[in-house]
Formats: sequence, C-alpha cells, structure tokens
Amino acid sequence: MTPTPALAGIGYGLLAYVMWGFFPLYFRQLAGVAPIAILSHRTAWAFVFVAVLLTVGRRWDKVAAICRAPRHLARLSLAALLLGSNWLGFLWAVDRHQVVAASLGYFLTPLVNVLLGMLVLKERLNGKETLAIALAVVAVGNELIALGTLPWISLFLAVTFGCYGLLRKQVPVDAISGLWLETLAMLPFCLILSTWLGSGGDFDFGRFSGSTAALLVGAGVVTALPLIAFAAATRRLDLATVGMLMYINPTLQFLTAVLLFDEPLQPARLLSFGLIWLGLLLFSWSMWGKLRGQASAA
Repeated sequence: MTPTPALAGIGYGLLAYVMWGFFPLYFRQLAGVAPIAILSHRTAWAFVFVAVLLTVGRRWDKVAAICRAPRHLARLSLAALLLGSNWLGFLWAVDRHQVVAASLGYFLTPLVNVLLGMLVLKERLNGKETLAIALAVVAVGNELIALGTLPWISLFLAVTFGCYGLLRKQVPVDAISGLWLETLAMLPFCLILSTWLGSGGDFDFGRFSGSTAALLVGAGVVTALPLIAFAAATRRLDLATVGMLMYINPTLQFLTAVLLFDEPLQPARLLSFGLIWLGLLLFSWSMWGKLRGQASAA
C-alpha cells in the first residue's frame, strides 16, 4: 500500500530530526576549526554533493525552471540566508559549549512554526493539537525559568529556523533542487565572511589531519541529507505537525549535552521533558486519527 502524503511526511521529518539531534556529536569533533570555516565547508561540500545527486537523477531541468521564476528564486535566496545564519549560530553554540542553550532554541522553534502557520498560512488546530501546543508552551516556560535567563542564541536559532521553514514551504520546488539553489546562494556570503574573518586558510587541507579533513568533507553530506528530508516533510505536512516533530531534535541534543558533554542539568528540566512528551503523545493521537480518516476516505 502506498503511504499517504502525511505518513510519508512524518517519516521524512523523523529522519531529519534524528540526524539533526546527533549533530553536536559530529561537530564537536571539529573543535579546532573556526565556526565560520566549518560553515563554509558545510555549504561548499553540500553544494557539490547535491550537484552529484542532481546529475545522477537528471533533475537539472527542475533547477532551470526555478531559475526562470524570479519570485521563487528570491524566496529561496532569503531562505538560504536564514538557513546559513542558523547553521552559524548552532556551530557557535557547539564551539562555546552551549549545546543546552541551542537545544532550548530548538525547543522554541515549534512555537514559532505554529505562530507563523496561524498568522501567515491561516492553519487551524483541533482540540488535541491545541492542548499539545499548550503543554509545549508550559514546558518551554519552565525551561526559561529553570535557565534563569534567555540567551540570545536560543531566540536566534528559533526565529531563523522557523522563518526558514515557512519560506521553504511556500516555494514549489523539490527538496534536492531547492537545496542546491540554497547552497549556491550561501556560498558567496560564506566565502567572503570566512576570508574577512581570516579563516580562508582553513580551505588548505594540508594544515589538517586526515580525520579532520574527512570530517569537513563529510559535513556537506550530513548537512544535505536531513535538509532534503526536512524539505520533503514540510511539503507534505502543515507547520504545526512539523513543529511538534521538531521536539525530537532538541531532546537528543539536550541529552547529548548533559550525558556526554557534562553540561549542567537543573532538576526542573525533568518536568519540561515530561510535559513535552505528553504533548507529543496527544499530538500523535490526533495525527493517528487523521491518518485513519484519510485511509477510510481512500
């Protein structure tokens, strides 16, 4: 049986968020490389990797079609700048041992998604979904109280990725073609900023060990795969569903920060996790009902 678009979207979303959840483990191995240089490598190698996928899949005609639509191209370019800013903020947080703050930012992102979905796309929630969002609001509020202050990096990550998701949803382009155009738009800014900050020499692989060079090249692949999955998910799901699934990412990042990186853990955060997972249970219940309804209608 062919999966419904919603079920396929949930599968793509799970793949993207689980991969993103383990990003701190990957990028912590590059602690000796400046964040802007890592960003430049992520962008450049993702650009190359996606170009290979386009060539193998013979999809360059779809890229050409978007290039002939200036409005869509402009939105993709703006989305690319938001995405690049988000990447840089996350890399900065990992480099400064603020993965807990980064996870808080990604906890906030679903709320930004829901707000944008209601205000811009006129999306509406049913009773279970509304209660799930309310529990998430309480959980995030508890996080803010437990943390004491709201670091700017948390707000920055939430707003940039939430707005990126909205823009990406509004452009009718497949995941691979869209990502290639996004990395194309990011490349000049990354290279100029890297050179301006004195990190341009980090493209000299002779200064790195073999493992570091391999990780820098691999960063493009591990960057591209979850973004392709995320773009596929946003085209099949409403922003509220995308937002609730996103809690998987910060949960994994938070556990990584506390259990593996020994970042501080306040007991109050245990309540936050309980509320979040209760909200996910309610939301999953609602989604299951929708999927059964679609299957019955089919």
